[in-house]
Amino acid sequence: MATGGPWSAGTVDQALAAAGWQPGRQHAARAEEWADVLSGHRSPQGHAHSLFPAAFEAWAELGELRIQPAGPGREFAASRLIIDPLRGLHWARTLGDLGRALDTRLCPLGEEADGTSLLALDPAGRLYCVDHTGDWYLGPDVISGLATLLTGAAPHRLVPPEGI
Repeated sequence: MATGGPWSAGTVDQALAAAGWQPGRQHAARAEEWADVLSGHRSPQGHAHSLFPAAFEAWAELGELRIQPAGPGREFAASRLIIDPLRGLHWARTLGDLGRALDTRLCPLGEEADGTSLLALDPAGRLYCVDHTGDWYLGPDVISGLATLLTGAAPHRLVPPEGI
């Protein structure tokens, strides 16, 4: 991931720095471990995870961070986040189904710290979440998506096309 641009989102910068992130942070060995576990996992029905470079890059740069919001939230309560793709280990079918509906592939990134939603990204780096209320688009890149949750901005609900 490149620094600058979305990284200068104010409260997101503060939250990432407080969690231990710094420019150039790379934990490739940990990201490789996660990739090995995810690639070796199959659901009881045989569903596998999709893996791709954008996921690996996000895991290497942000992996294992526990990110606290820097403020109370705008439209919704701001969320605490854990970047750990193994939080989505048993979500292969759900992510596969949502990915097909979106005409893309999805890979787990982490979850809201209370465990209420799973964060996932696609090969273009767009961020989504899945929770008990539905499927959500959080932003066009990982940092913008994290900013949605960390600032309590309203995410965009994913809805099926009319007539389905």
